[in-house]
Amino acid sequence: MSIVDRQLPTENRQLPAAPRQVIHGWRYFLRTVWARAYPRIIGQQREPAWVFFETFLPFLATVGYVYVYRAMEAPEEFVGFAVMGGAMTAFWLNVMWSMATQLYWDKEQGNLPLYIMSPASLMAILLGMALGGMLATSLRAAIILVLGTWLFQVPFAISNYLQLFAVFLLTMTALYGLGMLFGSLFLLFGRNAWQISQMMQEPIYFISGFYFPIETFGFAVALAAAILPLTLGMDAMRQLTFANGPALGFLSVEIEIGILLLLAVGFVSAAKLALDRMEWRARYEGTLSDRRK
Repeated sequence: MSIVDRQLPTENRQLPAAPRQVIHGWRYFLRTVWARAYPRIIGQQREPAWVFFETFLPFLATVGYVYVYRAMEAPEEFVGFAVMGGAMTAFWLNVMWSMATQLYWDKEQGNLPLYIMSPASLMAILLGMALGGMLATSLRAAIILVLGTWLFQVPFAISNYLQLFAVFLLTMTALYGLGMLFGSLFLLFGRNAWQISQMMQEPIYFISGFYFPIETFGFAVALAAAILPLTLGMDAMRQLTFANGPALGFLSVEIEIGILLLLAVGFVSAAKLALDRMEWRARYEGTLSDRRK
């Protein structure tokens, strides 16, 4: 013991620091997800005006489709299709703005190098950002669904709750896997990421059949559109929630569940490979572009 330590009272002596607990594996992944989700959850509570602009104004588009169907004297199931499609747009927008373009904006703001240098997984960072925005997304979808059902007396007739839950879960998994894949690919497009995301918005609404059954496209076009998880997800959910849904469906629910499972595994795996490749290039080659000199 040194002379200084002998002169200090026992309670004032600096004790050796406890060894820092190192967290690996899935616990570290979950903590990263929560760390990125927390700021967005708190931020939504500080801007209540966003609830109005992100919920009630987009609801007007759904109302427009409903009145078009009413004017055409279409079957009442089409009104339910429009209401369900309006609710599902919230999840697509959350994927586009909370995942697909997120890394691009972080690059513009100077945060992306911090993500690359940290030991955290980029998939965990993107997933946390998306789940953080899920609070507002779920609120918007619920408001559109409740208001549409109440105002227009949508005739729901759920035939199988278990299959409906499985379809929704697989659709969200595949959709967010696609969003993470876009998150890495958009970095390669540079400044065009914003224009590309804007350009894709309305075509996705059309191809995925947000407001009408996709079987009206014909088999070939509908099969090509099935590469998007929302296409088969909404078609299966409509078959399970409306009495006349199976007659307007594209494929049987069981087949669509199997395809959604394949899409979920495929998109999540492709996103993992793309993000790992992007991280490797950033660390070892000092670039995030695939353009060769």
